[in-house]
Amino acid sequence: MFLLKRKKAEMIAADEALPGRDNAIPTAETHFVSGRALTLDVPADHEVAMFGMGCFWGVERMFWKLDGVYLTMVGYAAGHTPNPTYQEVCTGSTGHNEIVRVVYDPAVISYEELLRVFWEGHDPTQGMRQGNDVGTQYRSGIYVFNEAQRAAAEETLKMFEPRLKAKGYGAVTTEIRDAPEFYFAEDYHQQYLAKNPAGYCGIGGTGVTCPIGTGA
Repeated sequence: MFLLKRKKAEMIAADEALPGRDNAIPTAETHFVSGRALTLDVPADHEVAMFGMGCFWGVERMFWKLDGVYLTMVGYAAGHTPNPTYQEVCTGSTGHNEIVRVVYDPAVISYEELLRVFWEGHDPTQGMRQGNDVGTQYRSGIYVFNEAQRAAAEETLKMFEPRLKAKGYGAVTTEIRDAPEFYFAEDYHQQYLAKNPAGYCGIGGTGVTCPIGTGA
């Protein structure tokens, strides 16, 4: 068991990753909560954010509840295998992270507010795990679409990390990188906790607040 967890917690090299497939795996056609089409299309005047915070079931629920969030979806990104399945990702042999893609209206909710949910909604110091969930797919990550998002991500990290350290946490292990290609997860993963209200949710924050916009 220890060796298995250790292997799953190590990033696989691109030349050792599973080959994947040319075609996308099937997913849901509509968002279970909002009824909107589940698509990569972005409405005019809306923007996109992508985060990895551990098991994407609980993470997606954090974001779909927010005013100004138009659409959420879960999938896989930041690895090597094209169009992976959940079973493949779980082996640690694709390099992918479990991702939530958020389409939002910046006139209603700012990217900085989404970052607040990100930093406060999980423990970004745990490396290749989140709580009892161990593996590269559970790593903390912010995947940025432009330089403004990158600057905001890096600045909020600088604001938040000293507060974590003051509470006894280690260094932040969050990866901040350009947004990679996003692959939809299977139908049953989309809005999982709306379909299964008593379902597993292994996400837990640190109890430390991120002082975004407070000047503190």
